[in-house]
Amino acid sequence: MEESLPKSGDSKLDESVDQWLLFDKNPHTVLMVQNMLKEGAVEALRKCFSTRMEFGTAGLRAAMGPGTSCMNDLTIIQTTQGFCFYLEQSFENLKERGVVIGYDARAHPPSGGSSKHFASLAAAVFISRGVPVHLFSDITPTPFVPFTVSHLGLCAGIMITASHNPKQDNGYKVYWENGAQIVSPHDKSISKAIIKNLEPWPESWNSDEALKNPLLQDPYQEICTQYFKAIQSLCHHREINKQSQVKIVHTSVHGVGHTFVQSAFKAFDLHPPYAVEEQKDPDPEFPTVKYPNPEEGEGVLSLSFALAEKKGATVVLANDPDADRLAVAERKKSGEWRVFSGNELGALLGWWIFRCWKQQNSEAAAVKNVYMLSSTVSSKILRAIALKEGFHFEETLTGFKWMGNRAKDLLDQGRTVLFAFEEAIGYMCSPVVLDKDGVSAAAIAGEMISYLATKNTSLSQQLTAIYQEYGYHISKNSYFICHDQDVIHNLFERLRHYDGQTNTYPTICGSVSVTAVRDLTTGYDSSQANKKAILPTSKSSQMITFIFSNGGVATMRTSGTEPKIKYYTELCAAPGNSDVAYLQKELNNLVDNMVENFFQPEKNKLQPKPE
Repeated sequence: MEESLPKSGDSKLDESVDQWLLFDKNPHTVLMVQNMLKEGAVEALRKCFSTRMEFGTAGLRAAMGPGTSCMNDLTIIQTTQGFCFYLEQSFENLKERGVVIGYDARAHPPSGGSSKHFASLAAAVFISRGVPVHLFSDITPTPFVPFTVSHLGLCAGIMITASHNPKQDNGYKVYWENGAQIVSPHDKSISKAIIKNLEPWPESWNSDEALKNPLLQDPYQEICTQYFKAIQSLCHHREINKQSQVKIVHTSVHGVGHTFVQSAFKAFDLHPPYAVEEQKDPDPEFPTVKYPNPEEGEGVLSLSFALAEKKGATVVLANDPDADRLAVAERKKSGEWRVFSGNELGALLGWWIFRCWKQQNSEAAAVKNVYMLSSTVSSKILRAIALKEGFHFEETLTGFKWMGNRAKDLLDQGRTVLFAFEEAIGYMCSPVVLDKDGVSAAAIAGEMISYLATKNTSLSQQLTAIYQEYGYHISKNSYFICHDQDVIHNLFERLRHYDGQTNTYPTICGSVSVTAVRDLTTGYDSSQANKKAILPTSKSSQMITFIFSNGGVATMRTSGTEPKIKYYTELCAAPGNSDVAYLQKELNNLVDNMVENFFQPEKNKLQPKPE
């Protein structure tokens, strides 16, 4: 007779745990929960069971482990059942068109979870309902999933990845039939469908049988062929690439990127980049880095710099572990390395892609059909280039879900969308993929570097030339850590009621006056005649932008995935103003005054960004 397990004493918690043990068939997570009960580890149980992961427009992202708040076999099945149910309601031809599922190399041995295993369970759920599944037989970059949705005309795509998060995390990212990430109201509808379908369907656990089912297809070879064929249209200087003597180092930071970036360079006839041997193969432990995030800069790139110095290379390219983002660093004459910010690389890639387009399109009228996009917290450098060159620039809310969907809308109207970027090193260098894509961005960067070398010009020199022509755009971004939602709420509400009344925001910051305020939490925008914001608003997150009389822009927002209040600041100077030291000092003063004035009195309850 099976031994009865002790209870926690919390009836709601016990109910959640009992249901879990009834549904879960993974012996690793079952044992972990049973041991917590036997040890009376009530707090550990609460951490795992007191909340359910919330399905949002970014899908899911959480630590792997047992319970409703973690990524594991059961929550993957429950999520996929809800998603499948919602797709059945949304598409009459779901069983003809099907879905695609991809995954990265993450794994968590203690809970028996891995991206590949989660992907096979998700496939089993769809196959149990007669839905064809294109399941990649091996790891792929995230951009391959939206590419497959568009290329094969599928109803949806799922990518199992936690991108650059710490090693214990995993995620579930969803794409709609248009090849872009889902936006509201899909997220809320999927979330409701998940709650309606928590009990595993009879065949949902049968991943072994699903992998033998004729409804399952492997798109790996076809998509590799078609993707690299598609990005060849982005190559404009093949002869220069073939003859280039530039030496480049690439790191995939223990992720999926190595093979695919090598293939992308080959598609552009570029010499293959030197690979950082210790980091080129996928490793879910990420043994050489504290955080597998190339945005962190030098700490993640130290092995790349060492290899570059050994090989005489002048440039380092780095992808995050799912290869949808790109970081670039360049060795200066002093021997030191300059890691470009996401905004700086956005300026370089935007300039380069427009330049290549312009060379092929000599008709003056054609430029009026061209669009570039960036998120509202990113540099406004594309706006400055657009004003001078005559194309259209639009800003969207933060995240590629907004840029991807807006790009698709414009493409459907017959517009040309050349480029989109966000400051968090995310670049969409063509509408081949309606999401950020670190693989094509790496090859395009390689070609740009090779071209500039023929002019004896470095990336740093070219960036200076861009700023001299279109105006310097100097950024300074950071964040505060805060786990107390009341403190965050009070801070933003105080800014909205600065003079005691609603919509009375600060009018001065140090000695600089505030000329406009846009609040995308409430929908207020002082620059509009009707005081209503044009961009979509969301009460679930905090976001206020201040425009200053000296050309400064500052946005304060809460993070959707971390306990942070982020701030993004930029000083936009007119073309011809090349006193960089003065501009930097002006921006530093603006930031210091903003932190001192806008973040008080809550500042003593906030933890600054760790150095």
